[in-house]
Amino acid sequence: MKIAIVIPAHNEAMTIASCLASVQTAIEQLPNSITAYPLVVLDGCTDDTLAIVEAADVDYICCDYQCVGQVRDMGIRHAIAQGATWIACTDADSVMTADWLMQQVTHITQQPTDMICGVVDVDNWAHLTLKTQADYIAHYQDMMGHRHIHGANLSFSGEAYTAVGGFAPLPCHEDVDLVKKFEDHGYAITWSNKVRVITSSRLDARANEGFADFLANLEKRNL
Repeated sequence: MKIAIVIPAHNEAMTIASCLASVQTAIEQLPNSITAYPLVVLDGCTDDTLAIVEAADVDYICCDYQCVGQVRDMGIRHAIAQGATWIACTDADSVMTADWLMQQVTHITQQPTDMICGVVDVDNWAHLTLKTQADYIAHYQDMMGHRHIHGANLSFSGEAYTAVGGFAPLPCHEDVDLVKKFEDHGYAITWSNKVRVITSSRLDARANEGFADFLANLEKRNL
């Protein structure tokens, strides 16, 4: 198995180093029989993101789409062309748990699956109201069989990805659209709370209607 961890990044100089360090830690937990590597897709970056990625000696490609669906798809197709058989998607403002990749491999080994939808933990509630935190926790299903979809924690077979046509060129909800394609084609999907990432609670969204927008709107209702 060859795993590519595809990470879109648009001006993520404040977060990309922590993201890449956590990915490396997750890779180190894998057995020697599995190859894994990160691939950063730099999307119109004007800050120091590129320099940080280069300093980390991580593979990267560049584009200027300003469209997360296109950015993810470009990176994934590049990875598949390089021989990746399993794709793990995350975001540059997220940090992986140490067993993030190992849990994916365990799911694949125990009960073959074509896609894994994982869960996210919020990194910091300090700047948000207690009501926002309570509302979020009440809404979120942190359990096996949940139905949450996060581009920051979505992994799948490269073969199945190609077969369904991949991520659509959407500026938001590209992850929901891809999961629906897998469902429509009858692929097996595992909804796991064992595959976890910690994601940023920032409210300045990189993508409209993404996770940051969700938190921001929740906070507005509670102010």
